[in-house]
Amino acid sequence: MFLSFFSLEDFKKGQVLLFDKPLEWTSFQLVNKVRWLIKKNYGIKKIKVGHAGTLDPLATGLLIICTGKFTKTIHEIQGLPKEYTGTIRFGATTPSYDLETDIDKTYPINDLQPEIIKAKAACFEGDIIQKPPVFSALKKDGKRLYEYARKGQEIKIEGRPVRIDEFSIGKINLPDVEFKVKCSKGTYIRSLAHDLGQAVNNGAHLTELRRTKIGDFNIKNAYTLETFITKLPKDLS
Repeated sequence: MFLSFFSLEDFKKGQVLLFDKPLEWTSFQLVNKVRWLIKKNYGIKKIKVGHAGTLDPLATGLLIICTGKFTKTIHEIQGLPKEYTGTIRFGATTPSYDLETDIDKTYPINDLQPEIIKAKAACFEGDIIQKPPVFSALKKDGKRLYEYARKGQEIKIEGRPVRIDEFSIGKINLPDVEFKVKCSKGTYIRSLAHDLGQAVNNGAHLTELRRTKIGDFNIKNAYTLETFITKLPKDLS
C-alpha cells in the first residue's frame, strides 16, 4: 500500500520501494536518481539507498530499492524467486543473446512448429545447469565477462545450477514468441532464450523482457519515477 507522503524519518527507518524500471536505464541509474531526490528534497548529505537485484538496461519492470536500515534486508530479497514475461525471436542469434549486440547468424524458420517450441520449453522446467551469457557482469579472474567478450577473447564459462519453476509459451507469431518464466535467483533469461533456440534446432535471442514479480512483491504495486516524486515534499523532476 502506498504512503500518501514520505517523511525523512520514513526513509531513515527504512523503506522497501517497488519501482518500474524504465527501458534503457541501468539499475544503478535508478538508485542514484532516487538517492538524489531524497537528499535534495530533505536537505541531507547522506542516505543509504540500494537495489535488491539488477535488471539489464534493455529490460523493464520490477526493481526493489531499499533505504536506511532496510538496506540490510537486500540480501534476503535477492534470494527470492522471480517472474518474468517477454518475447523471444527465432531465426537469428546474437553474441549477447539479446538486442545489445548485432545478429551474428540467421536460420530458416519455415519448419518451426508451435507445438515443438512449447514442448521444448517445458523440458527446461526443474533444476538445470545453465551457462551465463558471455556478455554479463559475472566475474572471472577478477574481470567482468563482458570485458573479455568485448575484446573478442574466448573464455571457458562454467554452468551454474538454477531452477525453472515455469517456462510457458504464450502467443506465437513467428518469428516472435511470447513467454512467462518463474525461476530462481541467478537465472539468465537471455540464456534461456538462446538455449531454447538450440533445443528446437534453430537460433533465438531475447527481444523484450519485463520482471513482474520478486517473491510476493508485484509490479502492479510499483512506482514510476514520476509517481514517486509526487510523494516527496518538492517537485525536483
